Amino acid sequence: MAKLGRNMVLFFVVWVAAVASGGARGQGTRVGFYSRTCPRAEAIVRSVVQSHFSSDPSIAPGILRMHFHDCFVHGCDASILLDGPTSEKTAPPNRQLRGFDVVDDAKAQLEVACPGVVSCADILALAARDSVAVQTNGPFWSVPTGRRDGRVSLASDAANLPAFNDSVAVQIRKYDEKGLNAQDLVALSGAHTIGTAACQLFRYRLYGFPGAASGADPSLDAAFVPQLRALCPQNGDGARRVAMDTGSPNRFDANYYGNLRSGRGVLESDAVLWADAGTRGLVQRFLGIRGLAGLTFGVEFGRSMVKMGNVEVKSGAAGEIRTLCTAVN
Repeated sequence: MAKLGRNMVLFFVVWVAAVASGGARGQGTRVGFYSRTCPRAEAIVRSVVQSHFSSDPSIAPGILRMHFHDCFVHGCDASILLDGPTSEKTAPPNRQLRGFDVVDDAKAQLEVACPGVVSCADILALAARDSVAVQTNGPFWSVPTGRRDGRVSLASDAANLPAFNDSVAVQIRKYDEKGLNAQDLVALSGAHTIGTAACQLFRYRLYGFPGAASGADPSLDAAFVPQLRALCPQNGDGARRVAMDTGSPNRFDANYYGNLRSGRGVLESDAVLWADAGTRGLVQRFLGIRGLAGLTFGVEFGRSMVKMGNVEVKSGAAGEIRTLCTAVN
């Protein structure tokens, strides 16, 4: 009951903030888009996510990451879901994505309840929200819907996705190209409070790091390096996965930002958010540093998710409502 009460407060705050900023409606999307045409749409998606999460909690960060990757290529149009020898899901950054079966299961149920009504793009946006809400401490926000599905999916278009070794300047440029700002970058990076990273994405920071006498990236906490090396030996399995939030990997909380301050950001793209003076100030605000205007992680994460979810969406006559999420009609 305590968690429910807390989530309702966060939901109300995020909903008000979204409306005030115009985030509850954008490019044809609106909260409650299916209230008449498929009133159980959100409940069906939520039930499917909860069912999958109960048997495999690791599915939650997978769905969240998939939505992120979808929105940064052609906008939030479910192009990441299309099958094909050269589709987006075959691009290197997307080969380890998980959660496709969750979207497919939700789509199958929705096609029975409301044939040809609910888009795959909306299912993915709702599933991303619900994958956060099922977490311990996970916030809940209102998701504008009304997206339509794209018909184009090319691996080559995924080349400009934010990467694990991007500098702050590169990350900000990539976000700016999607209408997102530095605060959105720092808020959405907080998704790494859940989930894991493959050793191959950060092992270069542990061994033979250029100019480092110890061999490790000097921005890493010296006491943290042996722990990471034990998990990721120099010649070990690069596919082995390590939690990105070492303090509370199963709680959706602001501990991620504390890790950045302590030199325990696993990915370089995370660590540089503390090293850069501009983004460090935002990290400090999420940490509630005295003297700075605080930012509440759950609220700001939901706000930035709504904003990202409206990136270059297709609506009206654009796109289509796929019958199967893996193929165009």
